[in-house]
Amino acid sequence: MSVLDDIIAGVREDLAPRVAARPLEQLRGDAAAAPKPRDAFAALHSDGSGITLIAEVKRRSPSKGALADIADPAGLAARYETGGAAVVSVLTESRRFGGSLADLDSVRAAVDLPLLRKDFTVDEYQIWEARAHGADLILLIVAALTDDELSGFLALTHDLGMNALVETHTSAEVERAVAVGARIIGINVRNLKTLDIDRSVFAPLAAGIPDGTVIVAESGVRDVADVGRFAADGADAILVGEALVRHDNPEDTIAAFLDAGRRAHLALQNQLGA
Repeated sequence: MSVLDDIIAGVREDLAPRVAARPLEQLRGDAAAAPKPRDAFAALHSDGSGITLIAEVKRRSPSKGALADIADPAGLAARYETGGAAVVSVLTESRRFGGSLADLDSVRAAVDLPLLRKDFTVDEYQIWEARAHGADLILLIVAALTDDELSGFLALTHDLGMNALVETHTSAEVERAVAVGARIIGINVRNLKTLDIDRSVFAPLAAGIPDGTVIVAESGVRDVADVGRFAADGADAILVGEALVRHDNPEDTIAAFLDAGRRAHLALQNQLGA
């Protein structure tokens, strides 16, 4: 069993009691009563002069274990917003990442930015759940879904007024994401089946994504050099967790990363104009 398979098995097990406690019909009512979704696509879309940033509230990871003791996720998210993040991501998977829907609720109450519910979506219940808790963006991992699931989940997401970050790691997965009409495509340089990182996969995969799509670089963002490389290779946005939660001043880190993205885009424009 791969790491991804093991995580998904746990997600399904943890989902069952939530479904029993609050049936789908009740959850649909909660989703209908939630405030109108914010436009995450517009927030992440780069104007060509730099990059945007998804800042993540993340306590743990399967690869690194404990990252940070985040006693106040709402306070951290507010600092992300102050620092210039375009979207805040909140891990809600509990077993491997130490997250919860309670974290999502507290962050939703604290920030006005679009909010990504970061979890392993394997059932439509989770999409309704995300909307009911105020999420504007969900994660769909291509490697974890069949073509029918990917298409159906994306359609439901759009029907609810939300957007989906459709995550890929291979050229075949990029093709599947493009085929279902994904508007925001993430390229995770971490292989979720092994947890290995290979930053070199980003550029060739980004080159195969159509214009007009928001391309998000996921994982492996350690410093401004990584940001500059991803921006030069076609990233419109970056998703950053560990480098922010381990920093005493995430506002400064966000500012430095956004500046690195601007400088990389300026250098690229100068090269094209030469």
